[in-house]
Amino acid sequence: MLDAVEHLDHRWSAELSDVEFAVEDVPPVAVTDEEIPLARFQPATGKGRSSTPRRIVVYRRPIEARAVDSEDLAELVLDAIIHEVAEMMGVDPAVIDPEGHGWGEEE
Repeated sequence: MLDAVEHLDHRWSAELSDVEFAVEDVPPVAVTDEEIPLARFQPATGKGRSSTPRRIVVYRRPIEARAVDSEDLAELVLDAIIHEVAEMMGVDPAVIDPEGHGWGEEE
């Protein structure tokens, strides 16, 4: 995950400066017919001491389950983070990473 964040930080350091990145084992959702997310953007909440920063959480187990090898794992993490940063900023993933990452299937 650190490599993925570093990849984006070169271009988007100001926009990502107040974003907290985290890894959790699984998403906190009930099992439904919907696809299990690989990551999720959580907007900032509250004010003062009770506030929480903007967060992008990557879900380890769903990503590991989809990866075929360590290279694929790194690509999936990068793609998931690109999609969440794009959602956070309200732009297309191609704007976030014009090098072509994050242009795969939607999570």
